[in-house]
Amino acid sequence: QVQLAESGGGLVQAGRSLRLACAASGNIFSINTMGWYRQAPGNQRELVARITSGGSIKYADSVQGRFTISRNSDKNTVYLQMNSLKPEDTAVYYCNLNIVYWSGPKDYWGQGTQVTVSS
Repeated sequence: QVQLAESGGGLVQAGRSLRLACAASGNIFSINTMGWYRQAPGNQRELVARITSGGSIKYADSVQGRFTISRNSDKNTVYLQMNSLKPEDTAVYYCNLNIVYWSGPKDYWGQGTQVTVSS
């Protein structure tokens, strides 16, 4: 089994910053990607940022230039630095880990951490 421990959410004013962290532990064979998704009330879960094992990064257009994803491979930890936060960034943020096993790839999700940005 794989466990994901998220931290760093909270309530901030618009324009401020937050940093999310997600540490993975357990039966980690080969990490394909680590990333962050978010889901606001009434909306579908959407990709925020993702980083591959090779270091390739993808951002949602809405966060490009404001958010930065990074990872510590030794600690199996992924971070999301969120700057210049906007009220529309308010959502539950979920850590995602995609691992490749002999049987194929599998997704793991964190429990979610609330980010609320006030105007």
